[in-house]
Amino acid sequence: MTMVSRRAVAAGILLLPGAASAAPRYDAVLKRPDDPRRFPAPTYEKLSAAVAAAPASGTRPFRILVTRGAFDEQVVIEKPFIHLVGESRTSSIITHLAASGLTAPDGKRWGTFRTPTLFVRAPDFAARNLTIRNAFDGLGEMTRPDGLHSHDGGGPQAVALMLDKGSDRARLTQVDILSYQDTLFPDAGRSLFERCLIAGSYDFIFGAGRAFFRDCEIRSLPRPVDPVDGYVVAPSTPIDQPFGFVFKDCRLTKAPGTASRSVYLGRPWRPSSQFPDGRYGDPKFVGASAFIDCWMDDHVAPEGWTQMWYTGKDGNPRTMLQPEDVRFSQYGSKGPGAAAFQRGRALSAAEARAMSVDAVLAGWRV
Repeated sequence: MTMVSRRAVAAGILLLPGAASAAPRYDAVLKRPDDPRRFPAPTYEKLSAAVAAAPASGTRPFRILVTRGAFDEQVVIEKPFIHLVGESRTSSIITHLAASGLTAPDGKRWGTFRTPTLFVRAPDFAARNLTIRNAFDGLGEMTRPDGLHSHDGGGPQAVALMLDKGSDRARLTQVDILSYQDTLFPDAGRSLFERCLIAGSYDFIFGAGRAFFRDCEIRSLPRPVDPVDGYVVAPSTPIDQPFGFVFKDCRLTKAPGTASRSVYLGRPWRPSSQFPDGRYGDPKFVGASAFIDCWMDDHVAPEGWTQMWYTGKDGNPRTMLQPEDVRFSQYGSKGPGAAAFQRGRALSAAEARAMSVDAVLAGWRV
């Protein structure tokens, strides 16, 4: 009698002698051409092809099993209820290489907003037990004498995942989201990240969306050529949105080589908009982020938060937006990097409780 583990059943994967069975819950299987296994669900070599097989206006999850392998493709998801389930968190990899300062196939620079490996532009997306990465080697690039550098607008910005306009109720569970700079871009809708690893070095979680991070590892990577190692978040939260990024029971860790006291929790990003009297930083963007009951290693700077430049109404591109002028806060920090941070605001216990997952993701029962 074949014994089946609870983990295999939960993942929907049952291996049989001489074959591989994708449980009926799977609608498609992504696998490499050299994978000899047979599946009862339709198989595809490209994620875009598997997504194309989903109904345009689905009302139930269209589940795609991502088998072991690295699947190199830039993918846009514009259909609702696309659910990706990996066979292995570290070996089922959605990957692509693009960086802001590199030349795209159209002969132009990629620019940050065109670099994501995976764009989500539809509601009810989910991913579990896999890796989404941008394969650009930011650290290697920055250490070259003529390499791309962070303060250059056409630099090493390389997004792994973007939750774009149209995204809402995106849920990622046990997913590794990897890049070096500008890793995760939750720019729209509500999203929930549970037990995920998000790694990067510089503004590596940024955008205007409303996101709750629960039991995640937020790993800072070293920046040997910059005066500081980086910034965890750079929210551009609209002023009429009560919450931006909330981290609850997360661990802020560091990769080897990351200097102590060198990484700020975040800085406020104020994008520019076009007005009748010119283009400048839009005052409607007043970043919001909170760290609640999080463990922090000693790479976290004692200031906690810092300023960020934007283009002022007078045209000055180095107008500074201060953390005291936005909505940055923390409560219950623990670990070697925890401190009575010099900037930002300390929440009361009642205020921290009010930033629950139900409050942050209001209207979405998770």
